[in-house]
Amino acid sequence: MTRVRGPRRRAQCGAALLIAMALMTLVATLASGMIWQQYRAIQVEAAERSRTQSAWILSGALDWARLILREDARTGGPTALSEPWATPLAEARLSTFLAVDKDNNTEGGPDAFLSGSIVDLQSRYNLRNLIEDGKVVEAELASLQRLCELAGAPTDTAQRIANGLAASSAAAAGAPLAPRSIAQLSWLGLETGVVDRLRQYVELLPVRTTVNLNTAERDVIAAVSPGLDAGAAEALIQARQRRAFKTVDAARALVSDAKLLDPRRVGTQSNFFEVRGKLRLDDRSLEERSVVERRGLDVIPILRERVSSVVPDR
Repeated sequence: MTRVRGPRRRAQCGAALLIAMALMTLVATLASGMIWQQYRAIQVEAAERSRTQSAWILSGALDWARLILREDARTGGPTALSEPWATPLAEARLSTFLAVDKDNNTEGGPDAFLSGSIVDLQSRYNLRNLIEDGKVVEAELASLQRLCELAGAPTDTAQRIANGLAASSAAAAGAPLAPRSIAQLSWLGLETGVVDRLRQYVELLPVRTTVNLNTAERDVIAAVSPGLDAGAAEALIQARQRRAFKTVDAARALVSDAKLLDPRRVGTQSNFFEVRGKLRLDDRSLEERSVVERRGLDVIPILRERVSSVVPDR
């Protein structure tokens, strides 16, 4: 048998070494790829489990709000800020609620905090009131114009909103899509900053509604009551803090002219509410906003939307 000597043998050994190194690199790459895929799968599964758990918790917060509003409806009285629904749920650690259940082991788990609130949407001006039979109601447009001025919106904002809602309410083919929330007013060409400034004054509900004298701000009450100045509106707010108005006539007794408060535009009860629930988990938070309608003793969600955000360092 002939032995391979000298340079030829060394060349063969070098080639074998290169092949071995290449195989080792390939195996290491495949192994690291498999580990990375497994790691990502675990992360995705954990994120999906966390999202599902958060969704269930926030659904529980919505059910809590619906129960409060249902019990409030049983009283049959006016809707006022002195009632239990108007007290926000301060941020609380979920483990404090679970600690009473000895079967739940919460040790070692992440800190989770839940908070929530209910807002009367009839404390704001309803943009749906602008349109009647497909046409803009001038008296309502004047009220919106006043609120737009208070919000510092451009002078043509009220007219643009009215024209856009009128066009979207038309049954003709090619009519623009009707917005369902304040955020969607941008569909009418409004800038985001303008929409944000209007939020404290206006709302967009599915049907025409009155402004609640027991929950609305002074400027909103004055805007929907032509001839009623800010001082008289403030006097109504001071009076309702002592005792909620059961009827519009009770509020009329406190103004110079009863005609200033039109029962077609103001009232003392509300059926539409905004429910906000916020779950904070580690460095992230999940917030859900729901609009509910109270129909007798039934409280029905008509809009739900969620927003995920990062909690800044404290």
